[in-house]
Amino acid sequence: MFNDFKRIGSRFYTIFGVTLLLFVVACEDEHDHDEHTDAEGFILEKSDGTQVYKQFKGTTEGTITVTTGGSIDLAVHFLDDDGEEIEHEEHEEEEEEGSLKVTGFDSNIAKVEVEEGHGDELNVTGVKEGSTSFKLQLMHGDHADFTSASNVPITVIK
Repeated sequence: MFNDFKRIGSRFYTIFGVTLLLFVVACEDEHDHDEHTDAEGFILEKSDGTQVYKQFKGTTEGTITVTTGGSIDLAVHFLDDDGEEIEHEEHEEEEEEGSLKVTGFDSNIAKVEVEEGHGDELNVTGVKEGSTSFKLQLMHGDHADFTSASNVPITVIK
Protein backbone atom coordinates (compact mmCIF):
# COMPACT_ATOMS: atom_id res chain seq x y z
CA MET A 1 0.00 0.00 0.00
CA PHE A 2 2.85 2.38 0.81
CA ASN A 3 4.33 1.64 -2.64
CA ASP A 4 1.00 2.65 -4.25
CA PHE A 5 1.11 6.06 -2.51
CA LYS A 6 4.74 6.46 -3.52
CA ARG A 7 3.92 5.66 -7.15
CA ILE A 8 0.90 8.04 -7.15
CA GLY A 9 2.99 10.79 -5.56
CA SER A 10 5.74 10.31 -8.13
CA ARG A 11 3.23 10.56 -11.01
CA PHE A 12 1.65 13.66 -9.43
CA TYR A 13 5.01 15.45 -9.23
CA THR A 14 5.85 14.45 -12.81
CA ILE A 15 2.51 15.74 -14.14
CA PHE A 16 2.77 18.89 -12.01
CA GLY A 17 6.32 19.55 -13.22
CA VAL A 18 5.45 19.09 -16.88
CA THR A 19 2.37 21.32 -16.53
CA LEU A 20 4.41 24.04 -14.81
CA LEU A 21 7.10 23.85 -17.49
CA LEU A 22 4.54 24.17 -20.30
CA PHE A 23 2.91 27.15 -18.57
CA VAL A 24 6.23 28.97 -18.14
CA VAL A 25 7.29 28.33 -21.75
CA ALA A 26 3.90 29.44 -23.12
CA CYS A 27 3.96 32.58 -20.97
CA GLU A 28 7.49 33.50 -22.08
CA ASP A 29 6.57 32.99 -25.74
CA GLU A 30 3.54 35.27 -25.37
CA HIS A 31 5.62 38.05 -23.84
CA ASP A 32 8.30 37.80 -26.53
CA HIS A 33 5.73 38.96 -29.10
CA ASP A 34 4.30 41.71 -26.88
CA GLU A 35 7.21 44.15 -27.00
CA HIS A 36 6.78 47.76 -25.97
CA THR A 37 8.46 50.78 -27.52
CA ASP A 38 10.77 52.43 -25.01
CA ALA A 39 10.92 55.94 -26.50
CA GLU A 40 12.54 58.95 -24.83
CA GLY A 41 11.25 61.47 -27.36
CA PHE A 42 10.37 62.11 -31.00
CA ILE A 43 10.92 64.40 -33.95
CA LEU A 44 8.45 65.68 -36.53
CA GLU A 45 9.82 66.07 -40.06
CA LYS A 46 8.54 67.43 -43.36
CA SER A 47 8.75 65.15 -46.39
CA ASP A 48 12.01 66.86 -47.45
CA GLY A 49 13.65 65.83 -44.14
CA THR A 50 13.45 69.25 -42.49
CA GLN A 51 12.95 68.89 -38.74
CA VAL A 52 10.00 71.01 -37.56
CA TYR A 53 9.77 69.94 -33.91
CA LYS A 54 11.77 67.85 -31.47
CA GLN A 55 11.00 66.62 -27.97
CA PHE A 56 13.71 64.64 -26.18
CA LYS A 57 14.04 63.83 -22.47
CA GLY A 58 11.88 66.82 -21.47
CA THR A 59 13.45 69.42 -23.78
CA THR A 60 11.63 70.85 -26.79
CA GLU A 61 12.68 72.65 -29.98
CA GLY A 62 10.51 74.23 -32.65
CA THR A 63 6.86 74.74 -33.41
CA ILE A 64 4.50 73.69 -36.18
CA THR A 65 3.52 76.67 -38.33
CA VAL A 66 0.80 76.38 -40.95
CA THR A 67 -1.25 78.91 -42.92
CA THR A 68 -5.03 79.32 -42.71
CA GLY A 69 -6.48 76.81 -45.16
CA GLY A 70 -3.06 75.21 -45.67
CA SER A 71 -1.80 71.87 -44.44
CA ILE A 72 1.46 70.13 -43.69
CA ASP A 73 2.32 66.43 -43.57
CA LEU A 74 4.76 65.40 -40.86
CA ALA A 75 6.56 62.11 -40.34
CA VAL A 76 6.91 61.04 -36.70
CA HIS A 77 10.19 59.43 -35.64
CA PHE A 78 10.49 58.13 -32.08
CA LEU A 79 13.88 58.38 -30.37
CA ASP A 80 15.69 55.97 -28.07
CA ASP A 81 17.73 56.85 -24.97
CA ASP A 82 20.66 57.97 -27.16
CA GLY A 83 18.52 60.21 -29.37
CA GLU A 84 18.63 57.74 -32.27
CA GLU A 85 15.52 56.83 -34.28
CA ILE A 86 13.76 53.66 -33.15
CA GLU A 87 13.17 51.33 -36.08
CA HIS A 88 9.70 49.76 -36.24
CA GLU A 89 9.39 46.11 -37.15
CA GLU A 90 6.96 45.21 -39.95
CA HIS A 91 4.89 42.81 -37.82
CA GLU A 92 4.12 45.61 -35.36
CA GLU A 93 2.62 47.77 -38.10
CA GLU A 94 0.58 44.88 -39.48
CA GLU A 95 -0.88 44.21 -36.03
CA GLU A 96 -1.51 47.93 -35.47
CA GLU A 97 0.66 47.73 -32.34
CA GLY A 98 2.27 51.12 -32.85
CA SER A 99 -0.62 53.42 -33.73
CA LEU A 100 -0.46 57.17 -33.11
CA LYS A 101 -3.06 59.10 -31.17
CA VAL A 102 -3.38 62.90 -31.02
CA THR A 103 -5.59 64.73 -28.53
CA GLY A 104 -6.11 68.13 -26.94
CA PHE A 105 -5.97 70.45 -29.95
CA ASP A 106 -8.55 73.18 -30.59
CA SER A 107 -10.17 72.12 -33.89
CA ASN A 108 -11.42 75.69 -34.39
CA ILE A 109 -7.75 76.73 -34.85
CA ALA A 110 -6.15 73.62 -36.42
CA LYS A 111 -6.96 70.01 -37.13
CA VAL A 112 -4.42 67.26 -36.46
CA GLU A 113 -5.04 63.82 -37.94
CA VAL A 114 -3.11 60.59 -38.24
CA GLU A 115 -2.69 59.90 -41.96
CA GLU A 116 -4.78 56.97 -43.24
CA GLY A 117 -2.51 54.10 -44.24
CA HIS A 118 0.54 55.89 -42.84
CA GLY A 119 0.49 55.17 -39.10
CA ASP A 120 3.60 57.24 -38.49
CA GLU A 121 2.50 60.44 -40.24
CA LEU A 122 0.40 63.39 -39.16
CA ASN A 123 -1.49 65.94 -41.20
CA VAL A 124 -1.94 69.40 -39.65
CA THR A 125 -4.46 71.75 -41.30
CA GLY A 126 -4.85 75.41 -40.39
CA VAL A 127 -8.47 76.47 -39.81
CA LYS A 128 -8.12 80.04 -38.52
CA GLU A 129 -5.37 82.29 -37.21
CA GLY A 130 -4.29 81.48 -33.66
CA SER A 131 -2.41 78.98 -31.51
CA THR A 132 -3.21 75.55 -30.15
CA SER A 133 -1.31 72.40 -29.20
CA PHE A 134 -1.73 68.64 -29.05
CA LYS A 135 -0.61 65.64 -27.05
CA LEU A 136 1.05 62.84 -29.01
CA GLN A 137 0.82 59.22 -27.89
CA LEU A 138 2.19 55.98 -29.30
CA MET A 139 -0.51 53.44 -28.50
CA HIS A 140 0.08 49.76 -27.86
CA GLY A 141 -3.31 48.09 -27.83
CA ASP A 142 -5.36 49.89 -25.18
CA HIS A 143 -2.50 51.75 -23.46
CA ALA A 144 0.22 54.24 -24.40
CA ASP A 145 3.84 53.10 -24.69
CA PHE A 146 4.82 56.77 -25.03
CA THR A 147 3.11 60.07 -24.22
CA SER A 148 4.65 63.44 -25.09
CA ALA A 149 6.08 65.20 -22.03
CA SER A 150 4.50 68.46 -23.14
CA ASN A 151 1.99 69.41 -25.81
CA VAL A 152 3.26 70.12 -29.32
CA PRO A 153 2.60 73.80 -30.25
CA ILE A 154 0.84 74.81 -33.46
CA THR A 155 0.70 78.37 -34.82
CA VAL A 156 -1.74 79.18 -37.62
CA ILE A 157 -0.92 82.31 -39.63
CA LYS A 158 -2.64 84.08 -42.55
